[in-house]
Amino acid sequence: MTGKSESMKRLEERIIKCRKCPLGELRTNAVPGSGSYESKVMFVGEGPGYWEDQEGLPFVGRAGKVLDELLESIGLTRDKVYITNIVKCRPPNNRDPTEEEVKACSPYLDMQIDLIRPKIIVPLGRHSMAYILRKFGFDPEPISKIHGKTFEARTLFGKIVIMPVYHPAVALYRPQLKEELQQDFKKLKDFYRN
Repeated sequence: MTGKSESMKRLEERIIKCRKCPLGELRTNAVPGSGSYESKVMFVGEGPGYWEDQEGLPFVGRAGKVLDELLESIGLTRDKVYITNIVKCRPPNNRDPTEEEVKACSPYLDMQIDLIRPKIIVPLGRHSMAYILRKFGFDPEPISKIHGKTFEARTLFGKIVIMPVYHPAVALYRPQLKEELQQDFKKLKDFYRN
């Protein structure tokens, strides 16, 4: 096991034991994240849903099937990317995470970014987009205006490209946006290949 793998495993154990906010008491499973610790691409959702809470893995419900299709459409699989969320425990009734929950949990995401050192971060949906853009010094706009656009951030470990996209669930409840999501993933493929 590499030093990065050991550090990530220790971080995942901390997440699994975490009780920093009330979500830790309500969950079935914490959902640290999954995929390759060596990935150049990191996908960040907002929080686990029902199925994720049951299985302890991100994006395993209906939106996860859409994400799998989108990944497949650009020649990627889950084991080649890293997928996580801002909050690691399911908010009740799949409500949006509160500011307090994000504040308690986001240091884990920050550590995941520091350990994995992705070249591309893809926020999935408006909540993760707002968090990631602010983290790297950008002012978020509505996701409908900036999905598929890229932002370049400088970090201690080099340049990161941030490309916000709609949350995969949008394809389920607003099918007319699925094509836009597919187009954004095609742009992602071009960045990934370069």
